[in-house]
Amino acid sequence: MKYIFVISLMFFFKVDLYAGQVFLDTTSGILSGSIKMPETDLPCPVALIIAGSGPTDRDGNSGFVQGSNDCLKMLAEGLADHGISSLRYDKRGVASSFEALSSEYDLRFETYISDAVMWCEQLRNDKRCSSLTVIGHSEGALIGMITVATTTVDSFISIAGPGRSVSQIILDQIDGQYSEEIIKQTSRIISNLKLGKNVTLVPKELKDLFRPSVQPYLISMFKYNPTDEIAKLKIPALILQGTVDIQVGVQDSKNLAQSYPSAELFIIEGMNHIMKDVSDNDEMQLKSYIDPTISLSSVLVEKICSFIQKTDKLEVLENEF
Repeated sequence: MKYIFVISLMFFFKVDLYAGQVFLDTTSGILSGSIKMPETDLPCPVALIIAGSGPTDRDGNSGFVQGSNDCLKMLAEGLADHGISSLRYDKRGVASSFEALSSEYDLRFETYISDAVMWCEQLRNDKRCSSLTVIGHSEGALIGMITVATTTVDSFISIAGPGRSVSQIILDQIDGQYSEEIIKQTSRIISNLKLGKNVTLVPKELKDLFRPSVQPYLISMFKYNPTDEIAKLKIPALILQGTVDIQVGVQDSKNLAQSYPSAELFIIEGMNHIMKDVSDNDEMQLKSYIDPTISLSSVLVEKICSFIQKTDKLEVLENEF
């Protein structure tokens, strides 16, 4: 099976924390999300969960896959069980936020960053939230680390976040799956996009990956390198990576940790890209992407919760003095 990386102000925030539905009305459309709260009336830590690449919804399910895995929904439920609230949302052009994107051609990587910043600002101003953590999954980790560098956040968590530029990831994924000529053409296309130039000559094998409507987005994304962006952080950070991730490797997490030495790096044995415990079982690996009954790694949930709770205590102490 081939796994190729495919990409798909004034505002008003309306939320009923206990009903679970949230809406962010921006100048270019309404974003929709869900908030999961623990059963308490006291202020509690909150996490903003940012989904990965492509048409991935708030629950972690992709429009490219027949079936669901519900990985982000499960993460939200696991956080709530430990007294931590969370907000997860459909990105522009996806699911309930579909109409917030007029066309794929208009999308830029900075659009996703701006949306995440707006969600953060509203959560930060809510008196029911004692601290704010941004959790980014996969491409969402890159969005998240740029977000936390530009707004007030207490901590950051990267789950299966890339530790190479997206342009390099694409080259690495093409290598070994296509002919030398296609690899050469991919390198040519990426070089032009990195210079801000649209490309018209694209081999048929790469038409979906480098379609004209997505090229402006790729141009905007190629400007960011995860190792450069994480180095800008000045807050506690946790880097999580599974050993059987077939989309992002352990070396990626080590690259991030090397660029931000104060971050905690934690490798989870047997966890795959969507945070499921599949050990080294190929059948379970594939099934996990379409079967929501396969649970998240319990080690992952426990590690995230202990990290957030530790950060929250520090935030509370600082506010008292």
